[in-house]
Amino acid sequence: MQRLAQFDVSRQFLSRRGKLAAQVIFGGLCATAMIGLRSVFDMWAPTSGPFALIYPTVLLATLYGHWRAGLTAFLTTFMWAWYFILPEADSFYFSDPTDPPRVMLNAACALILLFFAEVFRRAAHSTVEQIRLDADRRLTLLTELEHRTKNNFALVASMLEIQKRRLGNPELHGPLEDAAGRVRTFADAYSSLAMEQAHDSDVAMKPYLDVLLDRIERAAIPDNVTLSREIDRISLPREAAVAVGLYLNEAVSNCLKYAFPEERRGNIGVFFTVIDGDWRLTIEDNGVGVDAVPSVDGGLGSSLMSAFAQQAGATHVSGPALHGYRSEMATCKSSVA
Repeated sequence: MQRLAQFDVSRQFLSRRGKLAAQVIFGGLCATAMIGLRSVFDMWAPTSGPFALIYPTVLLATLYGHWRAGLTAFLTTFMWAWYFILPEADSFYFSDPTDPPRVMLNAACALILLFFAEVFRRAAHSTVEQIRLDADRRLTLLTELEHRTKNNFALVASMLEIQKRRLGNPELHGPLEDAAGRVRTFADAYSSLAMEQAHDSDVAMKPYLDVLLDRIERAAIPDNVTLSREIDRISLPREAAVAVGLYLNEAVSNCLKYAFPEERRGNIGVFFTVIDGDWRLTIEDNGVGVDAVPSVDGGLGSSLMSAFAQQAGATHVSGPALHGYRSEMATCKSSVA
């Protein structure tokens, strides 16, 4: 219905002459269709309501072909109905002396309809065009904001790296390196979002998460660890999508740091499931489990994951699983185990 409301027969033509020709031809086609329908109707009720079908014909021709199409349809159908249907048939003479004022009244009503149809068409098209321009402007601003955000994250990561090299105490290198890694994670999340979903207000999560996992797999997964995934299809708002991506990065990073010490072999499973519109993200490993995980980040990772879940409108829990450790976030309707 939205496409039908924006239909314009002359839009595809670039030259003014082409547009005019398309509008006139469209008006003629509308008139021809009306004449054919009227001819069929005359088999049951000849000469009745000679001008009745002119009004919808003029309306449709004007809405989709501009006022020139409406005027073409009006002149063609009106003169045809006057000549062939109105008594006396096959002439422009009036058999009834009251017919001339009625004919003029019908013509005036049809022209009034044409005028208001053209006014409505212009207003509707102007409104749609303004909405499109506003949407394009907002999308441009959003893309620029995300680009600047990514660059700012990269700058902060570089500053942390510089500060790490300046410090002589090796014990401080680890926390600074962790902080720089998390900032790069933020930059990667925004970068993937900008490349994969640049033109949509909502984000298709399967391609978005696939891209993030492919990057993690290439850059951080060692040979002794395999990464498996099962991702259902759903679209989320951009803010929620970024939060899900950041949560995923943080959870997988924790698995790689703690679950497989001394090149222990294992697997990290990522599951993004959708049930009745609710979604659940689960990151589970079969590593050493929670008891062997050192608390080196002072709870910062858990705090970040809780914040990411809150940004996505979800809840977060983490803890030991049957064969390792599990982190999970889900929307409120979907229970988090």
